[in-house]
Amino acid sequence: MAEEIKQEANKTEAKNVLSVVLKVILGLVFLVLGIAAIISWRQELLIIIRGCIGLFLILAALITFAIAKE
Repeated sequence: MAEEIKQEANKTEAKNVLSVVLKVILGLVFLVLGIAAIISWRQELLIIIRGCIGLFLILAALITFAIAKE
């Protein structure tokens, strides 16, 4: 009985380790794909960032006015 419990615990631990390893590998794949996308589309990314600066400043101003009103 005790050996069966130990074997079940070892199987569960092995599944947990395998799950963590797969998640880390998947995370690294997504990281590499993200870096590759930024490198290959950096000009378009800069255009989007420049386009968002104005909207960000307007939002910051509205938040500042809302805080100042209180």
